[in-house]
Amino acid sequence: MKWEIVHKATSFVAEEMGVSLKKSALSPNIRERMDHSCAIVNEEGKIVAQAEHIPVHLGSFKIGVLNVLNYLEKEGIELEEGDSIIFNDPYISGTHLNDVGVLSPIFYNGKLVGYAVNKAHHVDVGGPLPGSINPTAKTIYEEGVVIPPVKLTRKGSLNDEIIKIIKENFKVPDFSLGDIKAQISANKLGEERVRQLFEKYGDIRQSWEESIDYSRRLALNVINTWKKGEYEAEDYLEWGSSLLPIKIKLKVEEKGIIADFEGTYKQIEGPLNAVLGVTYSAVSFAVRSMVGEVPTNDGFYSLITVKAEEGSLVNPLKPAAVGGGNVETSQRIADVTFLAMSKFLKVPAAASGTMMNIMMGGIYKGKYWSYYETVGGGSGGRPCKDGVAAVQNNMTNTLNTPIEIAERQYPILFIEYRIREGSGGNGLHKGGDGIIRGFKLLSKAKISILADRFKIGPWGLEGGERGKPGRVTINGKDYPSKFTEEVNGGDVIIVETPGGGGYGKAY
Repeated sequence: MKWEIVHKATSFVAEEMGVSLKKSALSPNIRERMDHSCAIVNEEGKIVAQAEHIPVHLGSFKIGVLNVLNYLEKEGIELEEGDSIIFNDPYISGTHLNDVGVLSPIFYNGKLVGYAVNKAHHVDVGGPLPGSINPTAKTIYEEGVVIPPVKLTRKGSLNDEIIKIIKENFKVPDFSLGDIKAQISANKLGEERVRQLFEKYGDIRQSWEESIDYSRRLALNVINTWKKGEYEAEDYLEWGSSLLPIKIKLKVEEKGIIADFEGTYKQIEGPLNAVLGVTYSAVSFAVRSMVGEVPTNDGFYSLITVKAEEGSLVNPLKPAAVGGGNVETSQRIADVTFLAMSKFLKVPAAASGTMMNIMMGGIYKGKYWSYYETVGGGSGGRPCKDGVAAVQNNMTNTLNTPIEIAERQYPILFIEYRIREGSGGNGLHKGGDGIIRGFKLLSKAKISILADRFKIGPWGLEGGERGKPGRVTINGKDYPSKFTEEVNGGDVIIVETPGGGGYGKAY
């Protein structure tokens, strides 16, 4: 069938875009950690195909692309061949300020047939702190520069005005501008590959629709084997001395899944608020994990409905700060969704439950530097085997920053990097162990940590025990899960990530 060939080919177009972006980017966060995602979208804004990249990015495309297209229509911005749009406003794009998106129209024989879109996490997008993720931010204006959807290129030429704004506000502009050009290039490759498909197979838009319908039917066949009903669960985020509840009522129906977050904590004056795109991403990731191997396009996404009260932790009102919602609250939303599904399916115990975000920077040898990375942890014990040690879990799919690369480009000396043995929860099937990553600063800098699961470790299932909570020390002194601190050259930071929860009672 032609549609099957087109379906596979379009998926590989998105994958090839990701390879191009990785190889062309300048920052280690994209070039080494692969903190980016790519997709092909039809002219109506429906996701046709996406690469297997970052879960929190990918689900947000469902909401973010439509938001961008609606914004362009409202503002009367028309797209021509060679144009592209840049954006990072979380309340439009669906994630956080660091995720700079680029959307490019695809024309064939002068007619709009779809869009190439990508997101890439820029290490620094301005704001008061290195890394642009601020553990004490109360609004997005304390996190970085907000870019509404504007033209990045016009008929193939860079928009120098927006480039100048970026150059003067992003703290590491050489990296940022290099990464943006890599994003433009990746979309150009996507455009060209889609045009080649049109040239080879004719008008492939009907094949795209059949692919979307196939995904919907395949996923629905699995969901209809699940026990119908409404399943509740609750989990928590740490904020100061408080634990903020995230509550879910997961309803399994013949037509799909409804996730209702009624009763979840209100939005806070802090960075843990998760915009609706993040909430949708986390729910859809958890459901997709249990559905199994189905094409992840608009067909699958159309089966998931998220209900979240405006002004809540999982659907805040602008200009609430949202930097940590993308990286930490997303993890807890995935956890609570899995916990609800454990009532009717065999699911793993909780994974580490934090991306353990590390942001650092300052002036070194007369030049500003900014560093960002996440550190993996243990996955939860499974119904049939132990969890996995030292992996990125759930809403992140990045690699680590190689020590050699980090030490070559930044004033950092790594002194420890190993598995945190014994940190996984005990059980019939033990949770995977976390990671210990230690380093020494070679010059004065400012460091921020935005993490979670420091007070209560990841939950176990069926009698399995919790994994060990996370921990961060500076020169041997314990710090909370969210802080910013001035450090000096020679100071030693040790990061210990949580282990996964155990599954089943140990005998």
